[in-house]
Amino acid sequence: MVAGLLPANPNRCCPMKTTLTLASLFAIFSSTLALADAAFLARPDVQRYVDEQVATGKFKRAELEAVFANVQLKPNIIKILDKPSTSRPWYQFRNSTISEKTLTNGVAFWKKHQAILQRAEQKYGVPPEVIVAILGIESNYGRTTGSFRLADSLSTIAFNYPRRADFFRKELTEFLLLAKEEGKDPLTLTGSYAGAIGWPQFMPSSYRKWAVDFDGDGHRDIWNNPADVIGSVAYYFQLHGWRAGDDVLIPAQVQAGPQIDKLIADKFNLHYKVAELKKMGISPYAPVRDNVPAVLVPLETAPGVTDYWLGLNNFYVITRYNRSTLYAKAAQEISEQLRERYLAQWALNSSNKNNSATKPVALRRN
Repeated sequence: MVAGLLPANPNRCCPMKTTLTLASLFAIFSSTLALADAAFLARPDVQRYVDEQVATGKFKRAELEAVFANVQLKPNIIKILDKPSTSRPWYQFRNSTISEKTLTNGVAFWKKHQAILQRAEQKYGVPPEVIVAILGIESNYGRTTGSFRLADSLSTIAFNYPRRADFFRKELTEFLLLAKEEGKDPLTLTGSYAGAIGWPQFMPSSYRKWAVDFDGDGHRDIWNNPADVIGSVAYYFQLHGWRAGDDVLIPAQVQAGPQIDKLIADKFNLHYKVAELKKMGISPYAPVRDNVPAVLVPLETAPGVTDYWLGLNNFYVITRYNRSTLYAKAAQEISEQLRERYLAQWALNSSNKNNSATKPVALRRN
């Protein structure tokens, strides 16, 4: 999945009280945009794409041309994509990702949507703290979902960024299909600069595969509907193999040797079982069955200091959502801290009320 904080929409309309001169300038500016949009629609590569999609029988030419005639290409997206990525060590990533605000907002979100989260856990086997942690990292619980029109961002990358054109043309097609399926105007839907959607930041193909209508209203709305958001994340994790009650990571000690470099390079695949890893000089610090598949996860916890963990099946599942060991470790830590805070507050409230209210599922797991 794609996440990230996005700039405010620079194309906000002017206030109602404007002078005639400003109105005239705006009309001229709009006319210029229309010419630019018409030029984009006329491009041979865009016309070939339209021809291909019409040939599938899933679209009418007029509806595709209506979209592409109104697309506004965003060159700043290409600049963002061309920036060299810098890999941060865990101790820096942790400090910027796990904050008091994230945890406070997460507990508040959990309380507000407790019934939905409990129903999702009962149906899909994914605990509330994991769902809430993912939403906190991805969009700050729906607060930062992206301000780019998806038709603009996906078209920009699909047609102006050859390195990723094939992938993003497929995502553009998925986006246009989901807009049809959900009865939405594709020119009104917004997301991240890279085309990710809604609170969980699903790419369009992920939306079509894994978004669910969790409240039965006939729509899969991960922009505005907390039930669909929660159900969709839980469903994604279930289908990718989440195992209820299993650990995500356990600390380990490593005996230096050439085999360690090989294991580190293979950190996203469950090719070895714990028993095999033990023979390679890895000692788990916590009890774990020998037949459990695991990966070695090194993280720089302080400048020049590397600690190691064994990532188990549920760690692997989180890396299917976002292919980053840093992301998966952050999700684990946030989820654990959220659970501790939520249960502590529940216990305090129950004690103050002196009642025997039904324990939340998270507490009954103890």
